[in-house]
This record gives sequence, C-alpha cells and structure tokens, in this order.
Amino acid sequence: MSTPRIGRSAASTRLPVLVYVLAAGIFLMGTTEFMIAGLLPEVAADLNVDIGKAGLLVTAFAVGMIIGPPVMALATLRLPTRATLAGALAVFAAGHVVAAVTDSFTVVTASRVVTALATGTFWATGAVVATAVAGPAASARALAVMSGGLSLAVVAGVPLGTFAGQFTGWRGPFWILAVSSVPALVAVLRLAPAASTGERVSVRAEVSTVRPWRVWAVLAAITLAQAGFLGAYSFISPLLTDRAGIAAGLVPLVLVGFGIGALGGTALGGRLGDRWPLPVIAAAVTTTSVLLLVLALSAGHAPMVVVVAVVVVLGASGLGANPVLIAQTLRFAGHGSRLTSSLATAAFNLGTAAGSALAATTLTTGLGVAGPAVLGAAVTATALIPVAVLAARAPAGAPTRHRKDPIREPVGVS
Repeated sequence: MSTPRIGRSAASTRLPVLVYVLAAGIFLMGTTEFMIAGLLPEVAADLNVDIGKAGLLVTAFAVGMIIGPPVMALATLRLPTRATLAGALAVFAAGHVVAAVTDSFTVVTASRVVTALATGTFWATGAVVATAVAGPAASARALAVMSGGLSLAVVAGVPLGTFAGQFTGWRGPFWILAVSSVPALVAVLRLAPAASTGERVSVRAEVSTVRPWRVWAVLAAITLAQAGFLGAYSFISPLLTDRAGIAAGLVPLVLVGFGIGALGGTALGGRLGDRWPLPVIAAAVTTTSVLLLVLALSAGHAPMVVVVAVVVVLGASGLGANPVLIAQTLRFAGHGSRLTSSLATAAFNLGTAAGSALAATTLTTGLGVAGPAVLGAAVTATALIPVAVLAARAPAGAPTRHRKDPIREPVGVS
C-alpha cells in the first residue's frame, strides 16, 4: 500500500507549523550545546573540580553528537516519527533535570552525553520530517528554518542562558531548558506525523540509502567546510582582541552580529538552495574561505568597523550553505533516511571537533592568533573539491529544481 503524500505543493509558499516547532526544539538544544562554555567556572566551583576537568562537559557533548546520531537512527528505526521526536525531547528534559539536582560531576558528564544523544536523534529525525512535510520543492527552505533555530540560540539563547546563570547559578539555566522543552513536546505530539515504520523499514534497507557515492561526497563537503570555518571561529575572540584591538567587553556584541548574519545567511541559502543547490554551496564555501583570509590579513590594519562587517558577513556565508548541504544529502540518499540525516549531523560535529583541534595547533606558529583563520581558509576551500565532482558528474539534463527530481517518498512518514 502506498504511503500518503504529505509534502506541500510546489505552489505553496508557507511552511507547515511543524517546521517551526522543530526549529524551536533545535533552539533549545543549540542553547545547551554552546551555553555550557560560559558556565564552566560556576560548574567547576560548585562541583569541586578544576576548570580543565569541567571542560570535559563540552567534550562529552561533542562525542555524543558525533557517535550518537547514527547509532540512535538505527536504534529508533522502527519507532513512529512522532514517538521518536517526543522521546528525544523527553530525554533532553530529563537529562537537564538530572544534571540540575546532582552534586556528582560524573553524573553531570553522563547527563551531557545522554542529552547529546537526544539532540542528535531530534536533529536527524527532525530533518527528515521537515523535508517531508515541506515537500521536495521547499526542503532546503524548511531545513533553513530548522538551522535558524541554532543560529538564534547563538544570538539569544546562549547569552541569555549565561546571563541567567550569573544570577541563579549554573543549575538555573538547566531548569529553564528542561521546563521549556515541555511546550515543544506537547506541540510535537499534536503536529508530528504519527505513522509507524512497522515492517516497511529494515536496517539493511536503511544502510542501502548511504551507498551512493554522492551521499559521501556531500558528507565530505560538510566535514571539510565545518572544519575550516568553525575551527577558525573557535578562536575568533583572541583574534578580535589581540590583533584587531577590539575591547573584550565588546566581543560578545560582535558575536551577536555574527549570529544575526548567520540567521540571514541560512534564510537566504534555504530560499536559493532549492533552485540552485550546488552553485549556492560553492558560492558560500568560496566566500567563507576568502573572508577568513581577509579577516586574518585585515585584523590589526583595517578599521574596526571593517573587521566587524567581515565577521557579520562571515556568519552569513559560513552557515548559509548548511541547510542546502543537508537537503542534498537527503536528496541523494532518497528522502526519508534517518541514517543519512544522522550522518550529516555527525559530519557537522566531526568537522567542528577536528577543525578546532587543528586550529589550536596554529596558535604556537608564527601566525599566532591569525593562524586559525589562515588554516580555516585553506581547509574550507578544500570543500570545493567534492562539490566540483558532484557538479561534473551531474546527470545530463538534470533539472535545476528539486520539485522535478525523481525522489522517493519518505518511508514511514504520513
């Protein structure tokens, strides 16, 4: 029996409400992923560990986001999409409650890993559901809205969470995130597709979706682009203060500008990416590589306003291609693959972790604080290689719009 279609018609311009609900969940999860960095001193003091050990909370979440998504995608394969999304939000909330009530650093670390597993599950399943309810013609736009939740977390969620932690202690933001998950959970239960995959999906069938070489080409582009861009971004603060001469107190405002640029970039990338996916990806990657090099060369020489402008546009280009990359991964695998979606999530986090580690090694070279940006420009540019291969191997006469692509309907989503 065929699966009922839930995709939007090509003529539709409004995305389903569920897409925005998923974006709200991503906002909460993005907030907890990055907020912890600003709370480490309070966590270390309260749990009687040094700041270096407290930093393991960041590492634990990153490891969970790299390893967890593919594992959880297969573990939840036969669960209804509604149950998977709701379960991920419930586990996310529970993980924060456990962390907020314990005095054990080990328990807090374990809760971060579990929370990361829930985050990866929500991301991977949510991406599949968002593209399904939006339809092939608006898949990149739907993913841009979801990615916008992460950008909004950087702009508003992380500063607000850190600010709240200064008044309530580090446990306060954890309680806030746990409570805030409840409305999102209720909305998912009301709006998400309830169909079960039942016997229609097997591990073998799911694994077969990641066999096409084009899937791995896009995953390679994701990893390389994120390694270069976010590796450099991890050390942007010392570049702004030590080289560009921006006061430390103003750096958060510059980073807010970066986040606003990211919001605009993901929205624009999502709208253009449904029509011209590979050109949009290539343009974003090229622009990011050039801007990282410009930032490294201009910091300390150009006026402060120019440096800030470069950072804002860098946020737009560096994150603007992300929803298009995810949409392309799902397209080449066949929409509806949770495993493929989870691998895309893992690729983003693998690139971030590897890029940050590599960027750190450049700080002791003659480039100093400009080293991460220089290396980032070079690594980001290598992402153009798999993109170029995809463009060169595109089928003759391939349509430019996804709405005409022969993509199978999402399995188990109706």
